Amino acid sequence: MPTEKNGHVDTIDKTKELETKDIRTLLLMYAIPAVVSQVIASIYNIADRIFIGQGVGALAIAGLAITMPVMNIIHAFGSLIGVGSASRLSIVLGKKDIRWAEKILGNSTVFTLVLGLTVMAFNYIFLDDILLKFGATAETVAYAREYMLIVLPGMFLTTVTFNLTGLIRASGYPTKSMLILAGGALLNLILDPIFIFGFGWGIAGAAWATTISMATTAAISVFHFISPHSFIRYRSHAWKIKGYILKNITMIGMSPFLMNLAAAGVVAILNRQILRYGGDLYVGAVGIVNTFGTFLVLVILGICQGMQPIAGYNYGAGHTQRLKEVLLLTMKICVLTGFVGSFISCVFPRVLIRAFTSDPTLIEIAVPTTRFFMAMFALVGFTITNSNFFQSIDKPWIAIVTSLSRQVIFLAPLSYIIPLFFEDFGIKGIVGVWSAITISDVLGAVLAGILLYSQRKIFSDSK
Repeated sequence: MPTEKNGHVDTIDKTKELETKDIRTLLLMYAIPAVVSQVIASIYNIADRIFIGQGVGALAIAGLAITMPVMNIIHAFGSLIGVGSASRLSIVLGKKDIRWAEKILGNSTVFTLVLGLTVMAFNYIFLDDILLKFGATAETVAYAREYMLIVLPGMFLTTVTFNLTGLIRASGYPTKSMLILAGGALLNLILDPIFIFGFGWGIAGAAWATTISMATTAAISVFHFISPHSFIRYRSHAWKIKGYILKNITMIGMSPFLMNLAAAGVVAILNRQILRYGGDLYVGAVGIVNTFGTFLVLVILGICQGMQPIAGYNYGAGHTQRLKEVLLLTMKICVLTGFVGSFISCVFPRVLIRAFTSDPTLIEIAVPTTRFFMAMFALVGFTITNSNFFQSIDKPWIAIVTSLSRQVIFLAPLSYIIPLFFEDFGIKGIVGVWSAITISDVLGAVLAGILLYSQRKIFSDSK
């Protein structure tokens, strides 16, 4: 049990192992709970889509797909603070400065509350306009609106949970962070069939199940930092806003923020292109495939979250050889994870798709969509690892360029160019949209490799 010294918890018990324990052991100890947390968190979306697809219908799935970019934008604001504060906390703990760590906790909490409430209010005011911009049609907008009106408060609470569970993990409690998210996801899984089928609430039932679950995880996360047994906790000095702390959080968090924002924008672009060359059911197919892709990305992000406190702490402490070791190990695991996910999705797409829909037309559309979307996920794992590594060691601009490469630099323009090129040769435009995704994954990985090589001096002076 950590001990009190001068009003603060002794750091040795919780952080000494980050600079002494074997890297493989450390990565397993931090990555497994983080992966479980991410996978469990994805149950919110997967459960909603399965129950809505089976209990409401194909157009409801399409309507839910329209909400994904909106929810990604809200999640982007959560990642802006959550990733930035957790990365800074790890670096500060490497410098053995607990008072500074507590200031990060207090400032990031205030930042989350103010920003989260503002974003929620904006979405309520302009909801219909936003949904139409992201590809809703007369047939799907009612489903999307009904879901979002209920789930918006839950998304605000998700930003609170995302920030606090990241800080819980970074301060030496990876398993507790996992258990908090696991409890919320289990509750969501229980409430979904009760509300959708038992109460007959349809898509609104899925939204209520998600919101109640998110509220539960947020409350437990706050209690962790109120408890006197926590490694770092809320103290009076930590609530005073410090501009340099907010700046540091924002700079590091800008990479995942822009990545999530770009994802929302690119999904909107893709939805409009898909509607142009396909139709509502094609948008529904993307909604299903995005569920596979998001699940795989969350697994990879979980592994990278396990890397983050190890890399950040050792970067702050100056142990660059350990920094190199944890990067290479994380990269190998993430690339292998991407390859396995790609193999399963491309070889057995129908098995996965049938979990979400029994509509034969939608299944036939979703099969080739799955193969194009998932073909290069091993390279996606490589790109994500690089981006998260540079976030962890306070290299925000490298992280930003790496994280935006696939979607903004390559996919957004190619989704317009390639369909036109394909149509000139008599190939369906929708195939061009799918092909743009595969090509962008390859080009993004190439750019990530170039940027990593350009920063090789980081590993030159080991201690």
